Amino acid sequence: MTPASDVLVIGAGVIGAATAYFATQQGLTVTVLDKGLPASGTSSSCEGNILVSDKELGPELELTRYSLGVWHNDLAEYKKLWEFEAKGGIIVASRESSLASLHRVMSAQSGYGVDVEELDREALREAEPHISPEALGGASYREDCQVQPMLVAAHLVRLARQAGARFVADAPVTGFLRDGDRVTGVSSPRGDFSAGAVVNCTGTWAGELAAMAGVSVPVLPRRGFVMVTEPLPPMVHHKVYAAEYIDNVGSSDAGLQASPVVEGTPSGTILIGSTRERVGFDRTVSTEALGLLARNAVSLFPFLERIKAIRHYHGFRPYCPDHLPVIGHDDRAPGLWHAAGHEGAGIGLSAGTGKLLAQALAGQSPDLDLTPFAPARFGEEFSGASTTVTEHTEEATA
Repeated sequence: MTPASDVLVIGAGVIGAATAYFATQQGLTVTVLDKGLPASGTSSSCEGNILVSDKELGPELELTRYSLGVWHNDLAEYKKLWEFEAKGGIIVASRESSLASLHRVMSAQSGYGVDVEELDREALREAEPHISPEALGGASYREDCQVQPMLVAAHLVRLARQAGARFVADAPVTGFLRDGDRVTGVSSPRGDFSAGAVVNCTGTWAGELAAMAGVSVPVLPRRGFVMVTEPLPPMVHHKVYAAEYIDNVGSSDAGLQASPVVEGTPSGTILIGSTRERVGFDRTVSTEALGLLARNAVSLFPFLERIKAIRHYHGFRPYCPDHLPVIGHDDRAPGLWHAAGHEGAGIGLSAGTGKLLAQALAGQSPDLDLTPFAPARFGEEFSGASTTVTEHTEEATA
């Protein structure tokens, strides 16, 4: 068995990488395990959103604003490493009903201190000259940002290692070590690893790992596709999406949902999202989903009809039934902590989640109350939630 660490982080996506980095900043000894390499799971299959605009009032918006401050302050010196862009976001309404709904959302958010500005037809076209002529108006969110998520995970793991952390690749978890009821580490093909605290940062597979420890955390996969166009001159200047996107983010519908999200990248390609559907861990390419992506994107930016899509990719968002992540100590299995279930907001919330969790792991009172994200909040009604994906245990145990 390797020498015990203060903290053992399971999973090296952006959440695990941020937790490891900030734990080292607290002076804790850290070991990170992953079944593959950093960002080999969901973090390699998303757009890299850091969004304020799609958050409803409540704990997630509070965590979002806190996390945004961490990106801009604690991690400011590293922005270039992961292509941080403070590009801003624009929500577009193309129906009177959508415009009315957007006005209500803007009013509530601005009252909470969110930086949002209404855009009429003329202002919208000044901001995005190629937007659809059907667009009636929109809302501008200057706080919305973008990163390259694989670079975030890779560099945060590297920075954590420079601060003394150990990273072990190809180490899927096969079981938990215990001292009575207390979790004291994990077993893997690479050996046993003990620690004062074990942190479950396995994203979509967090429910599987929790079940191995005998507790229920109802994190389930929600599949999503992204298309990538050929490189172009700058044509889309913000993250632009339709008002319907907010409804889809907050929906628990298991069926296929799609709403246009379009944005440019530093390389000139345009990313086109987004779809959501609960199909377990089915990796089948859905031509229906890709067709919806293309049609929705063209409805928002008609010039895209003439542009080639050069590739697409898809992955699984870690979905929780109440749309809040699971963050904190699990009193049902002392020694086990969780940081998962952030769904499509994981990239943006990773910085704040990692810092808050590191504070708690160091015995401090976190800057933000973690009670709304408590792992045991679901109770026994979801005790069978993770059994729907048990056939993927081998993949899920990292």
